[in-house]
Amino acid sequence: MKDRLIFITNDDGFDSLGIKSVIDVAKEFGRVVVIAPETMQSGQSHAITMFSPLSLRCVSKSEGVEIYACNGTPVDCVKMAFDHVLLDQKVDLVISGINHGSNSAINVLYSGTMGAAIEGSFYGCPTIGFSLLDHDENADFTTSKHYCSEIITSVLGGDVDLPMCLNVNIPKGELETIKGVKVCRQCKGFWRERFVCRQDPRGQDYFWLTGEFFNEEPLAEDTDNWALYNNYVSVVPIKVDLTDYSKMSSLQNILHSEK
Repeated sequence: MKDRLIFITNDDGFDSLGIKSVIDVAKEFGRVVVIAPETMQSGQSHAITMFSPLSLRCVSKSEGVEIYACNGTPVDCVKMAFDHVLLDQKVDLVISGINHGSNSAINVLYSGTMGAAIEGSFYGCPTIGFSLLDHDENADFTTSKHYCSEIITSVLGGDVDLPMCLNVNIPKGELETIKGVKVCRQCKGFWRERFVCRQDPRGQDYFWLTGEFFNEEPLAEDTDNWALYNNYVSVVPIKVDLTDYSKMSSLQNILHSEK
């Protein structure tokens, strides 16, 4: 077991409580290498740094755990791991998180946590993005750690088809309040943003982004949002192919041409 290599990243920064919590869990399964952002990178999705240099510094090294900080995005951290620090080494599992806040439903598209998880799956190893429904920087991750350990055990011990990327969201609450784990699908919904306008001391306008999520199927019982709001841990398998296959036939009829 200790021969396993587990890579960890996140979007909340290398010193967040969430990543420290999942490191505690992961080191029981093998050697851990962490490359995570220097600063908060929430909402970065699959962004990469192309027009400014990246830096990498060693934060700490102890028995079985190495931690590095990178000044780039979460996806930069994954690329830095596989294409530089861990080049030619076999990684057995990629973990992104534990994120402070939900990444259910359409949030998966905006999430730096899940951007990193999806990137990790491109390298041919199982990948899990973990999120807790609590934005507090001092959130209690006790329950999350229990389910992280349970899900990691299942993934590493199971016969998984690669590539595989799991989006795991964990409700806030004590362990005894959680009903179990549900494999489900992504809920259909969308965000409608509002911009709160204020003025600085010089009279210049500035804006804060806020908004509201609209659930398009609140009664559907097979979605991640339903699971979470009924105190289940939601597990959604994620794929990268964004092709809308249902539209291909009708588009062929109106757009297809040959010379």
